[in-house]
Amino acid sequence: MNRRVRRKVAKKSKEKVGVPGNPEIGDADLCPDSNEDVDWTSLPDDTVIQLFSCLNYRDRASLSSTCKIWRVLGLSSCLWTSLDLRAHKCDPGMAVSLASRCVNLQKLRFRGAECADAIIHLQARNLREISGDYCRKITDATLSMIVARHEALETLQLGPDFCERISSDAIKATAFCCPKLKKLRLSGLRDVSAEVINALAKHCPNLIDIGLLDCLKVDEVALGNVVSVLFLSVAGTSNMKWGVVSHLWHKLPKLIGLDVSRTDIGPSAVSRLLSLSPSLKVLCAMNCPVLEEDNNFSVNKYKGKLLLALFTDIFKGLASLFADTTKTGKNVLLDWRNLKTKDKNLDEIMTWLEWILSHTLLRTAESNPQGLDAFWLKQGATILLSLMQSSQEEVQERAATGLATFVVIDDENASIDCGRAEAVMRDGGIRLLLNLAKSWREGLQSEAAKAIANLSVNANVAKAVAEEGGIQILAGLASSMNRLVAEEAAGGLWNLSVGEEHKGAIAEAGGVKALVDLIFKWFSGGDGVLERAAGALANLAADDKCSMEVALAGGVHALVMLARNCKFEGVQEQAARALANLAAHGDSNTNNAAVGQEAGALEALVQLTRSLHEGVRQEAAGALWNLSFDDRNREAIAAAGGVEALVALAQSCANASPGLQERAAGALWGLSVSEANSIAIGREGGVVPLIALARSETEDVHETAAGALWNLAFNPGNALRIVEEGGVPALVDLCSSSVSKMARFMAALALAYMFDGRMDEFAPIGTLTESTSKSANLDGARRMALKHIEAFVLTFSDPQAFATAAASSAPAALAQVTERARIQEAGHLRCSGAEIGRFVAMLRNPSSILKACAAFALLQFTIPGGRHALHHASLMQSAGAARVLRAAAAAATAPLEAKIFARIVLRNLEYHHIESSI
Repeated sequence: MNRRVRRKVAKKSKEKVGVPGNPEIGDADLCPDSNEDVDWTSLPDDTVIQLFSCLNYRDRASLSSTCKIWRVLGLSSCLWTSLDLRAHKCDPGMAVSLASRCVNLQKLRFRGAECADAIIHLQARNLREISGDYCRKITDATLSMIVARHEALETLQLGPDFCERISSDAIKATAFCCPKLKKLRLSGLRDVSAEVINALAKHCPNLIDIGLLDCLKVDEVALGNVVSVLFLSVAGTSNMKWGVVSHLWHKLPKLIGLDVSRTDIGPSAVSRLLSLSPSLKVLCAMNCPVLEEDNNFSVNKYKGKLLLALFTDIFKGLASLFADTTKTGKNVLLDWRNLKTKDKNLDEIMTWLEWILSHTLLRTAESNPQGLDAFWLKQGATILLSLMQSSQEEVQERAATGLATFVVIDDENASIDCGRAEAVMRDGGIRLLLNLAKSWREGLQSEAAKAIANLSVNANVAKAVAEEGGIQILAGLASSMNRLVAEEAAGGLWNLSVGEEHKGAIAEAGGVKALVDLIFKWFSGGDGVLERAAGALANLAADDKCSMEVALAGGVHALVMLARNCKFEGVQEQAARALANLAAHGDSNTNNAAVGQEAGALEALVQLTRSLHEGVRQEAAGALWNLSFDDRNREAIAAAGGVEALVALAQSCANASPGLQERAAGALWGLSVSEANSIAIGREGGVVPLIALARSETEDVHETAAGALWNLAFNPGNALRIVEEGGVPALVDLCSSSVSKMARFMAALALAYMFDGRMDEFAPIGTLTESTSKSANLDGARRMALKHIEAFVLTFSDPQAFATAAASSAPAALAQVTERARIQEAGHLRCSGAEIGRFVAMLRNPSSILKACAAFALLQFTIPGGRHALHHASLMQSAGAARVLRAAAAAATAPLEAKIFARIVLRNLEYHHIESSI
């Protein structure tokens, strides 16, 4: 799901969200005031156990291994009443190793079919609650085995992803094996038959909470037989016969809460249920289009009944459940949690509503239906933030995931709704999320980090995250041993590193090293974390100082390792982009050379230009373009097959994105600085695709194509190919009409190379191929080219300024001409001695137009302040250019432009000579 250095001073958060049942231990509790040595093993056992309870399983195991006493305490049954295996690869072998700790295990959370198969090996016969996600591949056999081994089971929850391979048979087995079952929530079943539901009603007399969510078919009549049910949800379930529902379910004697969200229930069924059910207190009908379309439906006529829908005031509705009517406003859920006098019935309802609302809002955010902007801004964001403070870990996680999801407009392009993101920020959501991210619970860490990452796409939110200390928190989480946590933290650093002002802070917080370490740590098993880490490093590498940090932390080796060995396209793209950015600072650090010298780097990038994924090809070509500025890299790229690969890329990208076209032409431009490479590019067929790219309407594309053709035209054989392939009209068009001064300049120089006489010596008139496609007439092409070269040069001349300069040698007059003629970007061009020599020789050309063009070019290359002006001046001194320039400036037959430009170049040479001698 991107991106430079003003440091931010992070402020420490003043508020904390405590994890229920696990009090936070402040720094003062852990660190003594004095500097005396502490014998940690002398701590009371209950203190150590309390300390262990605030750690994740991995850290508990690490501490337990420090001494015999702590090893025994680490096995205490009170530390193993719950177990979350979602972040771990749990196979039967691992489950067996955990079995001795799980004698008193009561609550288990797992992820995926492999872990489900291993559950029975935990031998946790006293298990009361099982909750699983990523359940699509779990089969009837697996579920039947699980319930058969855990007769004491009271809660079974599988979802929210669909349980596609679980049928009614496994649910029936659950009814037979788990008579103590109180809560059953399943998602995405294909068919829940009457036989299954009747078995649950018969064999599970304590079943009070049923959730059959997003199912394809549920028997409505049979559900009317489950007389024990207090809370029932069929949210997202299709094919419901609402007429049957409204005539039967109101007879359920104990039904308190009913959830029909995301269904096609209509106003008549809702009205009948609210009117006729004596026990029903809450009906949740969120995101029910048929109900919402009825503008005449009134919720006020059902006294003592609460309807929650998108068009109702949800907080006001929740407040109506309280005996104390002063509990109103957005803090109603927090007020309920803080009640001193507990009401068992109210607690049951509110606990169920938290779960239902978190599930429904997440599902609604995932589907992102149109027309809900007002709801999200007025209520939805605030509800999710309130749910993040729930005492139920699962509700907290889903609320954080909901925040991460509802702001996203286009996941592919990392686009978010700025209004929604800033609504979260205004309501204090950033601090809440960061406090969750500091929880010891890894599930909360990963979901909070994901939300922070998505929200940080918005620059204002990113600033708030930095100011609240979020960069330090994310950098710390990026070092987590939990891959999911590290992945989301890396995603947060990726988005934050888009902002120039955050890059230095990320590096200072240890983020660079953490990101590089992630690549080595998860190289063989985490495409998601690798892509995010490489993406963040790519953003950081765009900054000169941070690019050095990346290199010092081993980033070059890590990124080349990804480019060489990783097969996932997202990772390849970001690794290539990172290498491109590392190589972009050739004038200020040695990373360009370092990348080229890393074993296999250039070969890997050349290979990536052949990828089937356009983004990978684009970034690989961009990296090769930047690397080609180094002389050794340039020749090594060619030796690695770069010429052939890049010509093939240019030939194949006629219909590609402008970004790929620009980089393909740019890489050929970079390689063609070497005449040997230039000849090889022409021989491999590079002229034709470059001419095609020169005709692009995109400025960046035709600019790089013009640069490549300029280099190729230095060689007479290539110049002839350009003429034969129809390149003159393309260059003439660029020279006369491009909005880019640089493109026009380089097109003019290419034409000047082609018609300064050397091509005539290589291919005398009459030897051109006589096919109809290549019947160019050199004389006609020359006249066309010279006409447009002259017109181009004249666009930079002011007759009045030229007349003043001709009449006076005053520096001010020449400075005025220089300022008018300057092409700012031309100062970045670096020419070889042969190229400079060619322009010097062109000053003697019989063509007055070419003389003026040569003088104009030498002026651009020597203007003081240009990046390579001193280099060019040195080359010209070595070539004896001063004598030729003086002759050109004094020639009676030379055009005025050539004379004035030659005088300016002479003045530039004098300036650089004085400068170099100081």
